[in-house]
Amino acid sequence: MGWGDLGAFGEPSKETPNLDQMASEGMLFLDFYTANPLCSPSRAALLTGRLPVRNGFYTTNAHARNAYTPQDIVGGIPDSELLLPELLKKAGYINKIIGKWHLGHRPQFHPLKHGFDEWFGSPNCHFGPFDNRALPNIPVYRDWEMIGRYYEDFKIDLKTGEANLTQIYLQEALDFISKQQASQQPFFLYWAIDATHAPVYASKHFLGTSQRGLYGDAVREIDDSIGKILKHLQKLGISENTLVFFTSDNGAALISAPKQGGSNGPFLCGKQTTFEGGMREPAIAWWPGHIPAGGVSHQLGNVMDLFTTGLSLAGLQPPSDRQIDGIDLLPAMLQGKLIDRPIFYYRGNEMMAVRVGLYKAHYWTWSNSWEEFSKGIDFCPGQNVSGVTTHIQEEHTTLPLLFHLGRDPGEKYPLSFASDEYQRAMERISVVVQEHKETMVPGEPQLNVCDKAVM
Repeated sequence: MGWGDLGAFGEPSKETPNLDQMASEGMLFLDFYTANPLCSPSRAALLTGRLPVRNGFYTTNAHARNAYTPQDIVGGIPDSELLLPELLKKAGYINKIIGKWHLGHRPQFHPLKHGFDEWFGSPNCHFGPFDNRALPNIPVYRDWEMIGRYYEDFKIDLKTGEANLTQIYLQEALDFISKQQASQQPFFLYWAIDATHAPVYASKHFLGTSQRGLYGDAVREIDDSIGKILKHLQKLGISENTLVFFTSDNGAALISAPKQGGSNGPFLCGKQTTFEGGMREPAIAWWPGHIPAGGVSHQLGNVMDLFTTGLSLAGLQPPSDRQIDGIDLLPAMLQGKLIDRPIFYYRGNEMMAVRVGLYKAHYWTWSNSWEEFSKGIDFCPGQNVSGVTTHIQEEHTTLPLLFHLGRDPGEKYPLSFASDEYQRAMERISVVVQEHKETMVPGEPQLNVCDKAVM
């Protein structure tokens, strides 16, 4: 989902009334990022509080390529990583994941081996349908038991886009919340639906209801479901004890637009790139009675912060035996404080860019290869910026391309290398980058097991 897909972030059709109300009752984070412009590395970062290059979710084959886990990849989340649900169990939490896991499909990578008590969903996304022989359709699990497969037992109509999966995931969420409230158990729910990932789907009630086509139908159903979850918390009388955070794992996939992809608002490019459109996400925090209503924060945030913030809520400290990249967002949420921190933009094992304050320096630029581009694969359709959206891996490590995101959120006008502003900004950024490099002890790459791990 893209930064520009919600009414609260300026989407003109205003088809997300529940998320917009969530924002009006809580806090918008306008400068919130994912840790990687692709699904699996960003999810690994969310649950470990660590950059993918530290937790093993990166590739080294083909410089700066992204990593993902389709069903034929053997890798997954390493046992050495400590996931948020594993740590929350120490404080008595019951943990459930609903939807897309994407951190490995083999038994040793199963969510219930990494801190979750319950799971309803799939190891990967609903990419298929496959041929059921060499590439079977993606399985759906309830805990350890496979209960069916996408397209077969869980129908997705590729002609109409109809599928009831979001409704199933919604009911799973409501039932889990009710059960934990009845037993007075603290809980962590990771609701990871995938309806806005191509091939996009929505249930019959929502099909044809959006001005934005099928993608808009899917967004409207997600919005409606989140509204029902928030109302359920209020009905059960536990909303003031429950922090709810909404965000996305990467920007809208413009390669699937316009029919199957969303909007990244004013930002450049989309999913798969380290331009703003690929990594800046919509983000809303909601906690009635604690987070002041109608708040807007310019805190630089990251999905990794949900790890550290979740531990803080549970009265736990982050692990001290490893580098944690997430920060505790509670001071920003509850007191409106701004914490000085950089944002690092990685593809594979390469730091492509860094943001410090309102300045963003690109040390490498690359959208996708000429070979892919010639086949119609375009991560930046209609957004060619000369010297910026490059189709070869352009190195700028000696003189990084520098943008002021306040004046130029679309990354169209790099600052002059000769300007005083460039010199002052790069002096500060260079210190941040050097300090970051000194902390880098990369984990063992888990995904570069075959060429198919590269996308």
